[in-house]
Amino acid sequence: MAKKALITGVTGQDGAYLSEFLLNKGYEVHGIKRRSSLFNTDRVDHLFDGHHDKSRHNFHLHFGDMTDSMNLTRLISDIRPDEIYNLAAQSHVHVSFETPEYTANADALGTLRILEAVKFLGLESKTRIYQASTSELYGKVQEIPQNEKTPFYPRSPYAVAKMYAYWITVNYREAYNIFACNGILFNHESPIRGETFVTRKITRAVSKIALNLQDCVYLGNLNAKRDWGHAKDYVKMMWLILQYKEPKDWVIATGQTTMVRDFVKLAFLYCGIELEFKGQGVDEIGVISSIDYQKALNLNIDLSHLKIGQVVVKIDPRYFRPTEVDLLLGDPSKAQNELGWKREFSLPDLVDDMMQSDLKLMKRDQFLQNNGYKIMRYYE
Repeated sequence: MAKKALITGVTGQDGAYLSEFLLNKGYEVHGIKRRSSLFNTDRVDHLFDGHHDKSRHNFHLHFGDMTDSMNLTRLISDIRPDEIYNLAAQSHVHVSFETPEYTANADALGTLRILEAVKFLGLESKTRIYQASTSELYGKVQEIPQNEKTPFYPRSPYAVAKMYAYWITVNYREAYNIFACNGILFNHESPIRGETFVTRKITRAVSKIALNLQDCVYLGNLNAKRDWGHAKDYVKMMWLILQYKEPKDWVIATGQTTMVRDFVKLAFLYCGIELEFKGQGVDEIGVISSIDYQKALNLNIDLSHLKIGQVVVKIDPRYFRPTEVDLLLGDPSKAQNELGWKREFSLPDLVDDMMQSDLKLMKRDQFLQNNGYKIMRYYE
């Protein structure tokens, strides 16, 4: 019989890619989504191959919420999964400062609810659990690069909640012999990343600027450094972690760090626009230093509305965090050596993938808007 996997947060970026990955391996995949008055399944709609003929597909969605213990226990009891991937979370760091209690309830106690359900139902020897941890645990970093033994120093309500989730996972593994693992994921992005996350905000804004739909993009700390990888590479690692002979905790990273400023440059360069940054702090601006019209033409983009010296990037202090995480750089050597994990996407590959997708999306929106349609987005 096919293995059963239960994925919380299935409608998010990682949930969508992981579902597709597991279905291709022959799994029966069950996903948990929150009830909403809006359709929010855009990322996984293509995985249904037989909405009305249940014998034809192995992908199932269930309503649920990480703050509802009874609901989670019932679903785990009904499905009896071989593997649980807990990807659900209030995962926006800036938002966690505004909703700290909900973040703690969903991210910290939500993990406890899953672990307790597996124990309560007597599934310790059957069900393996992957807990999506985060590089934000390292916060004010104590060493560079960060590995599985680096001390944590969280700098946001989100990171603090995730630290509880990390240690309660370790505790249930040691106390109840549950195969429960933490994957400490460094920043991972994709064309379906939420539109409020900085990388997707950048690629969407650059696409709009190139298409004359927007004049400027406003950002926060351009000096922040992140270890960015592609989500497609990371979901493979999640699966490898649960196939290993014993439960462990793992760092999932690229081993390379990049400033937000350089990510912005790569995004503009994809369209043939080279930037130069001037000034410091809140007065820093990004201006166009050169334009490759032929490169833009190859992408079917007309950049005649842009000029050398035009300001296209500005700083808005509202996007600064109360406590900033300045540098994240992961050491994935343990995963590479013990699990044989290898990346397929470099950072330029990631940026190109996101830009290609957002340019296509913005061109479609441009066409629709020009014809009187209103565009709405439901991604979180």
